[in-house]
Amino acid sequence: MTSTKDTSSQSDISKLKTESDGTFKRAASSFRNFITNDGKFTPEKGRYHLYVSYSCPWATRTLITRKLKGLEDFIPFSAVSPHMGAEGWPFKNADPSWADADNDPEHPHFQHVKDLYFLADPNYGGRFTVPVLWDKKLDTIVNNESSEIIRIFNTAFNHLLPADKAAIDIYPEAHARRSIVSTNGVYKCGFAQSQSAYEGAIYPLFKSLDRLEEILKGKDYLVGNTLTEADIRLFVTTIRFDPVYVGHFKCNLRDIRHGYPNIHLWMRKLYWNNDAFKLSTKFDHIKEHYYWSQTLVNPSRVVAAGPVPHIESL
Repeated sequence: MTSTKDTSSQSDISKLKTESDGTFKRAASSFRNFITNDGKFTPEKGRYHLYVSYSCPWATRTLITRKLKGLEDFIPFSAVSPHMGAEGWPFKNADPSWADADNDPEHPHFQHVKDLYFLADPNYGGRFTVPVLWDKKLDTIVNNESSEIIRIFNTAFNHLLPADKAAIDIYPEAHARRSIVSTNGVYKCGFAQSQSAYEGAIYPLFKSLDRLEEILKGKDYLVGNTLTEADIRLFVTTIRFDPVYVGHFKCNLRDIRHGYPNIHLWMRKLYWNNDAFKLSTKFDHIKEHYYWSQTLVNPSRVVAAGPVPHIESL
């Protein structure tokens, strides 16, 4: 299935539009349903499917949370190729060059994530983003907002899970609602189309990192003494920072490994000590996507070799 109408403004990142002053603003997600016991979408084992890219920080949030909560047998997932071209995110049948990309097992003839969006809404006019949480029973999108998907995963299936997994709470009311550095912050730097827009983004970004460096002094987690959503959201940004954001997005006042020792140690502990973080991080996908797909920033598509190593040992 491939739409015959011109959808390049929705799928082609090289046609990304910024504001009149050159600033980048990320569009809001469109599908905002929740899985509840008494709603249209009820918690059932095997009913839902998750579509992700390993390269996308927002999608990686959902992979981490899925594994932390023990939902692997409840919600299978498919990972697209990192080569997001003119048609958007491709499945393997549209980009067989990427060995560990997946096809869509629910719709084997679909070639791109955009096909899911048009099946859910033939008149859809937004961007074709990941993650996508799909309902196999109703053949439609439940939600495409990562912050809401991870909260769905946090609680919606608890009554079906073993007690130890149900007890994991990444969004405790009293702790997790702390402002952290936004992934949007690095994108505002990278996609800025004027000097003033860039400078208006980079200094607040590093001010946020400076604040987090102080918070993490002598601590394993951002909030209290337990892993929360705040850690997940920060991790997916910092793990990409040195391999991609420092060079590709010009976030180069400091890098993580030399400029932020507390953040660096916290990040490495999560990566090396918790498989939910390590197995959700694929540096080849990350670097290939940013350097290959974002031709507005890197027209040559040459992929940077460093840093070496991508993440240092503990």
